[in-house]
Amino acid sequence: MKIEGVPFFVADWAKVEPTEHPGETGRAIWRTIEAGNIRVRKVEYTPGYRADHWCSRGHVLLVLEGELTTELKDGRRFTLPAGTSYQVADGAEPHLSSTQTGATLFIVD
Repeated sequence: MKIEGVPFFVADWAKVEPTEHPGETGRAIWRTIEAGNIRVRKVEYTPGYRADHWCSRGHVLLVLEGELTTELKDGRRFTLPAGTSYQVADGAEPHLSSTQTGATLFIVD
């Protein structure tokens, strides 16, 4: 990732307007900041959330709270508790997120 056109700024996530995105089940609440060529998000998944699509976008993702399950299209599954992260390149491995208990994530893409 090459970060370009992003000035220094401090994000107060409580002041970033949330947007809701329904999943196959549950909801994702995004707080999004777009700057230069990156998107930075604090995302909350409600308990029982399951994404409604396979994602092929590259991310760096950190689980702040809760537990996230990430499934790759090839069948591999990873359980990420709070304090763990993953990274994946654009177009590398389609992935799908879900959570039984709910999760809060910090994502850069």
